[in-house]
Amino acid sequence: MSVSLDGFVAETNGNLKWMFKSTDEASTAWVAGLCGTAGLHIMGTKTFQSMGPYWPTSTGPFTAPMNEAPKAVFTRKGFTPGSIFPHAELSPAETSWAQARVFDGDLATGITELKSEPGKPILAHGGAEFMRSLIATGLMDEYHIVTHPIILGAGMPIFNGLLTPLDLKLVDVKVFSGGVVAHTYHPA
Repeated sequence: MSVSLDGFVAETNGNLKWMFKSTDEASTAWVAGLCGTAGLHIMGTKTFQSMGPYWPTSTGPFTAPMNEAPKAVFTRKGFTPGSIFPHAELSPAETSWAQARVFDGDLATGITELKSEPGKPILAHGGAEFMRSLIATGLMDEYHIVTHPIILGAGMPIFNGLLTPLDLKLVDVKVFSGGVVAHTYHPA
């Protein structure tokens, strides 16, 4: 998750453009490498609806890891992944999104099911609401917090509303020339 120094993942209106001001080639490569380790990408419906149509036609460093790994989408209202594509003939990359698994029940139950399956790590992408819900399950094994050198003053947080403090242990730090700092934490 990319965050501002004051802990917001997006501006109040959902704008994310601020994070690209400090992103450099090395930090981009680090995040793309992290995405490439995933055996499954999970996200909420809103993120899925914005990412799904974008990645199949992208040419950037995230394209392969985002299109090649399977996806799962968590929804409270029901969702058909293929509905994000307005045409019937899908490219292989679009097919990888259209065939996403859908979980419409309890988030913790779905995460527990996915974690019980063999494979490479599960990587969560999301907006603030999905990430807050995921954090609240207590089922996250690792947190990658990519901090950008900007203070937004207001926005969408992911660590608000916790019922109990969340103790973490810092296991790695990467500092990039653009001012981005990637922190990796495990639950303490």
